[in-house]
Order: sequence, then C-alpha cells, then structure tokens
Amino acid sequence: MQRRLILSSLAATGLTACGFKLRQAPDFAFSTLYLTAAESSPLGNELRRNLESTGKVKVLRDAKDINNAEVILDVLQELRERVVVATNSSGQVRELQLRLRVRFRLRTPTGGEPIPNTEIVQQRDISYNESQALAKEAEEALLYRNMQSDIVQQILRRLAAVKQI
Repeated sequence: MQRRLILSSLAATGLTACGFKLRQAPDFAFSTLYLTAAESSPLGNELRRNLESTGKVKVLRDAKDINNAEVILDVLQELRERVVVATNSSGQVRELQLRLRVRFRLRTPTGGEPIPNTEIVQQRDISYNESQALAKEAEEALLYRNMQSDIVQQILRRLAAVKQI
C-alpha cells in the first residue's frame, strides 16, 4: 500500500515538474463584449454561453448597450451547406458533405479591428441511405452541432489571443 502511495506521489510530482496543468478559462483583453449574432442563432447562443461561463466577460445583446462595450463581435455569416459527393449508378445519393461556414470580425467602437473579417469552415462527410433517412437526419443534426461547437472553441481561442484593444 505504501509503495503505491509513493509511486503515485512521484508520478504527480513528475507531471507538475514538466509544466503540466489543467486547462483553465482563457484571459481576455476586454471585460465587455457586444455580440451581433441573431437571437435565434444556435451558434450565437452557444458563443454567448461559453463567454459568460468564463466569468471574465460580460456579453451585451441589447442594441442600446453597444456604446458600453469595449469590443463588438460581428457574426457576419453563418451558413450550413449540404453537398452531394457520391451517387450510385442509378443516381441515388450515397455520400454527402456537410459544411458549416462562419464569418466574423472583432472591432472596437472607435473603429479599430483587432480581428479582421475571418472565415472558419468545418466539414464532415456522411454516408446516406434512403431506407435510413430518419436516422441519417438525426446524425446530420448531431454533426452540425459538433461542427458548431468546434467553431465556437476556435472563436474563443482567437478572442483570447487578442492582447490589446
């Protein structure tokens, strides 16, 4: 029993000595942000929740508060695409490619642009079978949610990389 305790404490010491630490909430160069995503936008809502959950940023959504924000995050475009990639010999769809494109920029009320117009694209391939249309629809929705979460995390990392406003 003592041997296990000694070995586990040595392992913990080794991890801390190499600089390992758990991921923490990012530090932002601003404390208030105005978000211009549509109220019905799932991506905008997830982005707002993630920013507020850090406890370091207050997200403003009311248009009259835009002058109180240090920075303004404009979600310029959120586009879902569904492209046929492969068909069989009778012309039936066999494979689709799902894409989620998001264009955004970060600007200051005074006209500065810490993050210029930027586009992030995520794509996933999905097989398709007409006899399983309902299941494939649910899988498609799940893939879109997954791509949306990936894009939100990328936007958060880019916002955290801004050092000066």
